[in-house]
Amino acid sequence: IRVLTERMFKYLRKYFAVHLFGCSQRRIRLVSKDGRCNIEFGNVEAQSRFIFLVDIWTTVLDLKWRYKMTIFITAFLGSWFLFSLLWYAVAYIHKDLPEFHPSSNHTPCVENINGLTSAFLFSLETQVTIGYGYRCVTEQCGTAIFLLVFQSLLGVIINAFMCGAILAKISRPKKRAKTITFSKNAVISKRGGKLCLLIRVANLRKSLLIGSHIYGKLLRTTVTPEGETIILDQININFVVDAGNENLFFISPLTIYHVIDHNSPFFHMAAENILQQDFELVVFLDGTVESTSATCQVRTSYVPEEVLWGYRFAPIVSKTKEGKYRVDFHNFSKTVAVETPHCALCLYNEKDARARLKRGYDNPNFVLAEVNETDDTQM
Repeated sequence: IRVLTERMFKYLRKYFAVHLFGCSQRRIRLVSKDGRCNIEFGNVEAQSRFIFLVDIWTTVLDLKWRYKMTIFITAFLGSWFLFSLLWYAVAYIHKDLPEFHPSSNHTPCVENINGLTSAFLFSLETQVTIGYGYRCVTEQCGTAIFLLVFQSLLGVIINAFMCGAILAKISRPKKRAKTITFSKNAVISKRGGKLCLLIRVANLRKSLLIGSHIYGKLLRTTVTPEGETIILDQININFVVDAGNENLFFISPLTIYHVIDHNSPFFHMAAENILQQDFELVVFLDGTVESTSATCQVRTSYVPEEVLWGYRFAPIVSKTKEGKYRVDFHNFSKTVAVETPHCALCLYNEKDARARLKRGYDNPNFVLAEVNETDDTQM
């Protein structure tokens, strides 16, 4: 009955924490669950904004797709229309247009340009090297030859830059990071006789991440002894698996854990007051994509309402009859209630008490006195 009662209270505490407390006071995150950073920069000087134009390549890569496609279309249409005006101006100055009624033996700079529309078509054919053969440059005008060479070179530069930017954005490792997923909640329970904070992470692709490294940062507001308030103070959180925290064999979902010892910022937290704490746990996973050799980073965050005390993750890896290992992602974020100490200090005090019972102690005030036994019975 006692076990059922404890489980019922844990379930009710979890329910009210998620549905009532979470709705009434929604915490502000620095890092969202999908890894986006919730931060903005204000009062940036105009000179600093000019730096973004100096590093135009990174600026273009960081743009959203709708802005990138707008620049892509504008760059080509704008260059075609600009050069169509120049071709029209060449024909107009050389009096090649039909409105000037050129003679039968007149040799135009560009054959078959009769107006702005035909000048635009010739500009398009020149820059994209279509070459239908109906309109062409003659050797009559040096200006037209120079303009042809200039447009061809500029067209190659625009093609190389825009196509390279789109290809680079498509192949960015950020898309690979979308196939790395973290559990919805973090749990706190005993693992190997120690109180640990556990998180589950999975790779949805069969290709590996080479040289994977996982670590965490605890963000919270602290006040220094000098009275300075530091917002988003960062504290290192070491996460490990059974084989360490580097060069993970990331072929199946892993459960990473942080040991809550005397050096852990979670040491003084308890099951009763963890929801009243103000912190954000950000977890990072760095690795190299096996297929492209590009480095990627995956991140997520957990607030106190997403840290479940007294739970562990349900098993998800099994072995089929055919001899294959099967991962059931239906239980990926599923948790199971387990018996867990209310705080790390309670666990360590319990261990110390058990250790004292197993060993004896010397009493320095104890003195062994010898007593001489005499026989008071006389025969």
